[in-house]
Amino acid sequence: MSINLKVKLVTKQQLKPDIFKFGIKAEKMVDMAKPGQFLEIRVTDNIVPFLRRPISIYNVDKQNGIIEFIFQVKGEGTKILSNKNIGEEIEVLGPLGNGTFKVIENKRVAILGGGIGVFPLYELAKNLKNKSEVNIYLGFRNKDAVVLEQEFQALANKLTITTDDGSYSIQGFAINELKKDIEKEKIDYIYACGPLQMLKAIRDLSIQKNIPCQISLEERMACGVGVCLGCAVKKTEIVEGEFQYAHVCKDGPVFDAKYVNI
Repeated sequence: MSINLKVKLVTKQQLKPDIFKFGIKAEKMVDMAKPGQFLEIRVTDNIVPFLRRPISIYNVDKQNGIIEFIFQVKGEGTKILSNKNIGEEIEVLGPLGNGTFKVIENKRVAILGGGIGVFPLYELAKNLKNKSEVNIYLGFRNKDAVVLEQEFQALANKLTITTDDGSYSIQGFAINELKKDIEKEKIDYIYACGPLQMLKAIRDLSIQKNIPCQISLEERMACGVGVCLGCAVKKTEIVEGEFQYAHVCKDGPVFDAKYVNI
């Protein structure tokens, strides 16, 4: 279930020159929100840009009725959004997504995030804390791109940071550090969100090691409710010789890794 509301921007923080964290007062949405869901945000009352912007939920503050989301300025729409000021109203549709992260208990789990794909993993990690042993692996391009290290550190039994160029922490890709730890840490469940190539690699690894894995996919989602069909993803299921398709906004954005053919 989702609702469309005009909500007030109550907190605004610039994490990086092009990355912003917003907090909106949305008590009704807070009660419904689950890890892995997203919002469709109308950035202006004008015709251009016409489409809303899909942005993952970063944090649900139930005590104060606030939902936080983080976004990177990539185009005209997100640029307009970044210029909103505290006290302004924003029109938001959400929470959206029927495929959400399944929060499991009494497991040794790995959370793998890459780049801006780390943002929707925070609410998941928060829900897993004190329920399972949580090992978090976050990969970034370089030192300047690293965000939310302290926030994830507070939720992790073990946090590993990697950078592609080695300018901060461990050089390389986060998935390589996970591969080293799978046996040692006895990982028996994996969650991931990030670039498609990373998700393909983690999907293959989870199948090879026979470890259950949930992945959150990122696609262009114009409507957010499965009407426009613009975010189709191929499933592994074949019916009468033809591949079947799911839609990231309606059926996801979180899928069992074995369910999608990425």
